[in-house]
Amino acid sequence: MSLFPLSALSELDVLADKLPVFDHAAADLAKSRQDQLTKPPGSLGRLEDLAIFMAGWQRRERPHIRKAQALVFAGNHGVCAQGVNPFPQSVTAQMVANYEHGGAAINQLCRANGAELSAVALDLDTPTADFTQAPAMTEAETLDALNRGAAAVDPEADVLILGEMGIGNSTIAAALAAALFGGEVGDWVGRGTGSDDAGVMRKISAISRGLERHKGLSAKHILAALGGREQAAICGAVLAARMYRIPVLLDGFICTASAAPLHGVDPALLAHCLVGHVSVEPGHRKLLAALDKQPILNFDMRLGEGTGAALSLGILRSALECHNGMATFAEAGVDGAEEPAVSAQ
Repeated sequence: MSLFPLSALSELDVLADKLPVFDHAAADLAKSRQDQLTKPPGSLGRLEDLAIFMAGWQRRERPHIRKAQALVFAGNHGVCAQGVNPFPQSVTAQMVANYEHGGAAINQLCRANGAELSAVALDLDTPTADFTQAPAMTEAETLDALNRGAAAVDPEADVLILGEMGIGNSTIAAALAAALFGGEVGDWVGRGTGSDDAGVMRKISAISRGLERHKGLSAKHILAALGGREQAAICGAVLAARMYRIPVLLDGFICTASAAPLHGVDPALLAHCLVGHVSVEPGHRKLLAALDKQPILNFDMRLGEGTGAALSLGILRSALECHNGMATFAEAGVDGAEEPAVSAQ
């Protein structure tokens, strides 16, 4: 039965008990297969872990990726009134058009790694409220974006890549992370799309004022008070993917911070999520530590729009090719299933 559309943010509090969980029996079968393949046990490192992760969420010993879906959610932000963005908000819609015409980096990486890309523009002509002055979104606005994100997920997908676009949303990401996990605001703030030192200070000032105005909120209300439509849509997509048992590849700092309010509601809500890469935005490593997530790649990227997640899809596909395509010792007629004769190099 579908859990969407949600009609109140309070419903998030009980979702963890209603959504599917990791299938340890399927994962154990996948682990057993890994131990019989023609290699020393554990010699493929994280490729083995990724295959077992996929097995547990797809509930099959031999998981597959026949259909990979990529979604880029786009929104605009009222906090841009505080001078936190070096580019005008018109760029958000222009970049959505670029995605639709196939001209962005995410288009090339999705094509190279076999993912079907869709860009979802979320009321770009109506930015959220300036969170230094008021909550960024009402509960109704938050739910609308969350439900639209959920509705965009293809139930037939085998893996979901998530990304975002929105001028000003590196400020949103830092605000969410600081509100959820604390610490010095400056430790969460980076240069985003190219802020100079004065721009970074404006971001820190705006976030500090927003945190003071909206202190003491629960994680779900932090999403509404400090987040944006694309952040809420990412949360909705993450939850819908979980409902369909679809593993998720999150992108960099902004995308990971977008999903972080779900961790604040219940850490189990992100159990089916992998992080495609670690961004060079300074807050991302700190955020990954708080979420207890290990990125797949470290390529010094900070573009956003799902690019790091799309690139990591190639690694995930490689993990499954080895898991499903390699012969066992018995199948290959190789001695050593009991006593491996091949040394790890």
